[in-house]
Amino acid sequence: MAIAKFFASFILALIAISMLQTLVMAGNDQGGHLYDNKSKYGPGSLKSYQCPSQCSRRCGQTQYHKPCMFFCQKCCKKCLCVPPGYYGNKAVCPCYNNWKTQQGGPKCP
Repeated sequence: MAIAKFFASFILALIAISMLQTLVMAGNDQGGHLYDNKSKYGPGSLKSYQCPSQCSRRCGQTQYHKPCMFFCQKCCKKCLCVPPGYYGNKAVCPCYNNWKTQQGGPKCP
């Protein structure tokens, strides 16, 4: 009986800690988003000489490294922005996200 009470108390404490953490993050306007740092990733956040290193990071895990690097650097030079991560997150860089091919597909990796 004592073990069941201890286990129930432990579960309730974990739930309370989780709720408190959620409230603190919401109060700090973080919302749990990992890439809210606009100064690091937003439009115009890069200089053109930073494009090769940022595109190497962006294309680091694809099996199509050369075409990824080619198009990423082309997009970076135009938009001065490369989204964080290896895939997705394009909403951080609207120019990068909205540049389309003639067929309507995404131009930037």
